[in-house]
Amino acid sequence: MTHIAEPLALPCGVTLRNRLAKAAMTEGLADPTNAATPRHVRLYSRWAESGCAMLLTGNVQIDRRNLERPGNVVIEGPQSAERMAALVACAKAGTANGTHLWMQISHAGRQTQKIVNPEPVAPSAVPLGLPGKQFGMPRALTGAEIEDLIKRFANAAKVARAAGFTGAQLHGAHGYLVSQFLSPKSNIRTDEWGGSLANRARFLIETLRAMRSAVGADFPLSVKLNSADFQKGGFSHEDSLAVVQMLNAEKIDLLEISGGTYEQPKMAGFGGAVEGEVVTKLPASTRAREAYFVDYAASIAKVAEMPLMVTGGFRSRAAMDEGLTNGAVDLIGIGRPLCGDPTCTQALLDGSRDALPAYEHTLRLGPGWLSQSSPFTAVKLVNAWGAQGWYCLQLLRMGAGEDPDLRMGVFTAFRRYMANEQRTAKALQQG
Repeated sequence: MTHIAEPLALPCGVTLRNRLAKAAMTEGLADPTNAATPRHVRLYSRWAESGCAMLLTGNVQIDRRNLERPGNVVIEGPQSAERMAALVACAKAGTANGTHLWMQISHAGRQTQKIVNPEPVAPSAVPLGLPGKQFGMPRALTGAEIEDLIKRFANAAKVARAAGFTGAQLHGAHGYLVSQFLSPKSNIRTDEWGGSLANRARFLIETLRAMRSAVGADFPLSVKLNSADFQKGGFSHEDSLAVVQMLNAEKIDLLEISGGTYEQPKMAGFGGAVEGEVVTKLPASTRAREAYFVDYAASIAKVAEMPLMVTGGFRSRAAMDEGLTNGAVDLIGIGRPLCGDPTCTQALLDGSRDALPAYEHTLRLGPGWLSQSSPFTAVKLVNAWGAQGWYCLQLLRMGAGEDPDLRMGVFTAFRRYMANEQRTAKALQQG
């Protein structure tokens, strides 16, 4: 049996003290210039007491013109003394108690909201297929811009190491830029960056190589990859298996398996945002009733030569231990439970509780809102954004030095979250 309290040795020589990691969750705590703030320090100080062996930051962006949300931290070029000091303070807080803190490095691509940029860049001029006008028509990147973005990713990784972060992750999932390059649905280029899977994966591989060159062989480097996009004509599970084989040659230290995009948000535990959903069928297991992607990870584990991390849905210690013992996963990613109780994983590790808290039942507007097969409606959109807002607002509260508010309703969360995003976007534009 493999248990969550056992250490995990990574290929680079680093050892994580147990098998639990705080998954990446967007914080929205940056200042109007997209620099880290004391709010990050307060938040990561709390999570450094969670017992998790490693904490992954939320999206740290490489281009201020293309953000996942207005409050993202951004690393562009050489850092001023003030910006670097803010990153150092964040790294110091997150590495307390022997905890690892890895920076997740990303670019939102076409999933940049209009309030940030009405014309974001992407592999191709293919807009998101979502209702409403939240996202603009993207502009296709030029070859020179693609080369520049690779350098930006490498620079951010170099800055992360210099600031005291103990690892970095390239975000290649959830429909962000790297994921957009991988998908034939969003990448319709006819040059060396599009067409065949090898060409569509070129951006991922070249970026990863540039990051490794920037940080050295002894620094943990991870990739987050979709098991599938779950869309017709998109990045399939077969594509994912082939890309993992490509990654074997790159000697990465950890591969995190997830899935979905904004159009099919499986990573949030639901889908059906747009028509054309594809369900990739794999043999269902008991543990998959909790963890969304664990069976996809088990399939990937057959070809992967690096440790695997799975995030999404794990709640009971029994399911976690089962996944570890069966070889489907080597590291368990924990997200939402740490929004409502930042120390709940320590109780799981010391045996004082058997399962993590679940808050989803408190956020429903009506029955079946998490149904994978229900049609897309305005109510479902409010549910989705309201639930997302509820968790994000808990992070804002902890960043402000307050405790989570578990009594907050989904409608209240939706209103407060949207108001906060508008205020932050306005400050970003003015700054």
